[in-house]
Amino acid sequence: MVEWITAEGLTDYDSAVAFMEARADAIAKGEAPECIWLVEHPPLYTAGTSARIEDLTEPDRFPVYTSKRGGQYTYHGPGQRVVYVMLDLNKRGRDIRAFVESLENWVIATLAEFNVKGEIRQGRVGVWVERPEKPRNIDGSLREDKIAAIGIRLRKWVSFHGISINVEPDLEHFSGIVPCGIREHGVTSLVDLGLPVGMPDLDVALRTTFGRLFAV
Repeated sequence: MVEWITAEGLTDYDSAVAFMEARADAIAKGEAPECIWLVEHPPLYTAGTSARIEDLTEPDRFPVYTSKRGGQYTYHGPGQRVVYVMLDLNKRGRDIRAFVESLENWVIATLAEFNVKGEIRQGRVGVWVERPEKPRNIDGSLREDKIAAIGIRLRKWVSFHGISINVEPDLEHFSGIVPCGIREHGVTSLVDLGLPVGMPDLDVALRTTFGRLFAV
């Protein structure tokens, strides 16, 4: 069975990484069950393995952590649900692409619980929503904003790091980076979309939809 843990308050980033690495090692050794860990962090930026320094536009604004997860710069902060996913791909199939696709579909299914249509875009990491109420792009296409980010790492085929979904973070905090290296599009949240959703609501939806996409 997968153990679900919900952290209280704000979790220090270095402490979170230490927990994930230790838990992933224990899972690989068969000494601990798989784990989904739900946290919030204080305001900070993380640099994934593909991060470009020019995308950190305000380096002195918040603490910046070098992360071993895939991807570029991301923001974490209060009002954003970070879902750390420690799952054993030795048991679930050693297919990284399929695993990432399952994570994307999990986010999309979770958003659908609130009647939000999340979508994947080729060449753009994360989950996106169309914003027809906003002015169109210069080329006439619809505006699209990012609502969730995905970045994982594997060790001995056990995953850690995971996904983040914007519930009600301060969206202005994203302006200190180029999120995931994408300059042409913005970011949004469930509350920014006009939905009265709180963190407990999202947590229930995450747990409800998890079983549809991941064998437990």
